[in-house]
Amino acid sequence: MSREVLLVPPMGDNVEAAGRAAELLAAGNITVRPPSAGVSPSVELVLVLGGDGTFLRAADLAHEADLPVLGINLGHVGFLAEWEAESLEEAVGKVIDRDYRVEDRMTIDATVLSESLAPIAQGWALNEVSIENVHRHGVLDASLEVDGRPVSSFGCDGVLISTPTGSTAYAFSAGGPVLWPELDAILVVPNNAHALFTKPLVMSPHSTAAVESLSPARVVMDGFREVTMPAGSRVEVAKGKRPVRWVRLDDSPFADRLVSKLDLPVQGWRGRKDNHAG
Repeated sequence: MSREVLLVPPMGDNVEAAGRAAELLAAGNITVRPPSAGVSPSVELVLVLGGDGTFLRAADLAHEADLPVLGINLGHVGFLAEWEAESLEEAVGKVIDRDYRVEDRMTIDATVLSESLAPIAQGWALNEVSIENVHRHGVLDASLEVDGRPVSSFGCDGVLISTPTGSTAYAFSAGGPVLWPELDAILVVPNNAHALFTKPLVMSPHSTAAVESLSPARVVMDGFREVTMPAGSRVEVAKGKRPVRWVRLDDSPFADRLVSKLDLPVQGWRGRKDNHAG
């Protein structure tokens, strides 16, 4: 069977890397197709060149087709990318040689329900579901529920419900903790809430978080999929039925990625001594 890769180029004018990747893949007898060509049985994975925004849009395609997705960062921080631009040729070589493994990353599913609990809209997210006021200058009147029980109510800019993968994104900027991506957990972070209890919550992957709002709101998934939440409605968020299949090219631990991406100070670290050395 012929081999194919869907190549998602970076947004903007950076086309040189996409051209080089296509050239290398073709030399390895892999047909390169744009996302607009659709998915055939020969497609092995989705290769994404760009920053986190490009990756999330490509992950939408990969998730729908149940394909592995590999990101090469051409942006700034690029937490979602597996490797950086300077390693493009080595990364493509590993794809050609099938020298990679695939791991599942947890997703979350969101369902918007009317006041009478009739389904209005559904969606999913790899990073986070953000419940926001329709009018950014206003305050969202939110009530938080976990597993069918009320937890707190507050006026806020929004409520973020995140996966471990998304804990280094919007939820992190809003004051949430970093979760290792190997975890199965759901993170709830009130965003600029006006209340005494506004601490982030880390929930079981078997739990369901719900946010009700007396005012109109919008539900934004991964920053670009958006649905309307009418006044008096609610959104329920639970562990996703389908994970994102994530391509790993090496076994580097998440701690190393965290230090590298956030430029964390690690000077003075000596590490554990090997008692069997010498």
